[in-house]
Amino acid sequence: MLAVVLFAAILDLLDATITNLAAPTIAADLSGGEPLVQWLGSAYALSMGVLLVVGGRLGDKYGRRRLFLIGVTGFTLASIACGLAWDPMSIVVFRLLQGALGALLIPQGFGILGAVFPREELGKAFGVFAPALGLSSIGGPILAGVLIDADLLGLGWRAMFLINIVLGGLAVVLAVRLLPRDEGERAVTVDGPGSGLLAAAMLGLLYGLIDGAGHGWTPRAVACLAAGAAFFVLFGWRQRTAPSPLIEPSLLRDRGFVSGLTLGLVFNAAVSGLLFLLALFLQDALQRTPTQASASLAPLAAGIVVSSAAAHRLLARLGRRLILAGLLITLTGTLWLLALGTAPAVWALVPPVLLTGLGLGACFGSVYQVTLGGVDARESGSASGALSATQQLAGSIGAAAVTTVYLHTAGGVTAGLTVVAAALVACCGLVRLLPARKPLPM
Repeated sequence: MLAVVLFAAILDLLDATITNLAAPTIAADLSGGEPLVQWLGSAYALSMGVLLVVGGRLGDKYGRRRLFLIGVTGFTLASIACGLAWDPMSIVVFRLLQGALGALLIPQGFGILGAVFPREELGKAFGVFAPALGLSSIGGPILAGVLIDADLLGLGWRAMFLINIVLGGLAVVLAVRLLPRDEGERAVTVDGPGSGLLAAAMLGLLYGLIDGAGHGWTPRAVACLAAGAAFFVLFGWRQRTAPSPLIEPSLLRDRGFVSGLTLGLVFNAAVSGLLFLLALFLQDALQRTPTQASASLAPLAAGIVVSSAAAHRLLARLGRRLILAGLLITLTGTLWLLALGTAPAVWALVPPVLLTGLGLGACFGSVYQVTLGGVDARESGSASGALSATQQLAGSIGAAAVTTVYLHTAGGVTAGLTVVAAALVACCGLVRLLPARKPLPM
């Protein structure tokens, strides 16, 4: 069961990040220009972020296995549609659909693990997730570069979506055979007003970020952000008064959990921005082919794998201090990249990229394990959904910020790396607010 849930999560993360490197190629082929570069990743995050928490509650009500199967089957079909897209509008619509079905899929996996694993074993499950998902976040762009240049059957970039015919089909077969049956609890109430307010908040925030990054910070983009913030405040009020809230009110009163949620938001925004920035810089400024660009990111993946394995052993002893160490290492790697200037030799990127990967590996998974360490079992499903939704919002924030800075300022990559470094400094300041309690058992 762990393998099935992990496989689905990897499939989601690969598709979430695969356009980071492929976006320029897709935009050129479909004549979409810079707006399509931004929307390819953001459309996915937009629909997933809007529906993720609601998807978790639907699984509680109608059965996690049923929603998992609907999600993974629909996700596979939406992936195939992306591979068959014929113009910018069609691929954006299909990416929105992918994200929406992913929002049905991902919360069920975490809910299933929480239901079948004893709490003392749950930390071990998360320990497997950390390096796998960290590697997947880099593996998506690397896979994209290889498939584009390989030009399998003359498909070009389309192969990276159509490969899900095999991967998604395998996930469906495994899920049918291995996931436990559950009928759900029909007595569970999905809070309609709360769901609407959360959807409006996420839509306003994400659309404002995407529109502002793509078309400049016009009154429309600012108004969307303001409306999203207002709806989010109303959503918080609703959670305190609703008879069946989407997010357990006790979580919102837990300073350690809220601090972890905030740190996760800023950290994932910084990571998303950094990965998107490197992919754009390697192809745009350094004129690397997709395969060459993906090879330049390989040291990042290697650093994540090595560091994640070590972090799994050290987290129980060091707790939040391990997260601070990882953030400082990541910050050092980012500043090293900044010091190289705007036209470095490709070989000179290897040490700072590797160092950055080592720092990221220490943080992937560790932030959430420390945050969830003080959460009661009855709150774990709600907490996981909130953390996952925050991660999606963070992805759009990071991509929007970097795109705005890189494409619309004279500083280019220098300005983008400065923004990432500032976010990492802010994360270091937030570490002391994390729960001092032990993380989930390892």
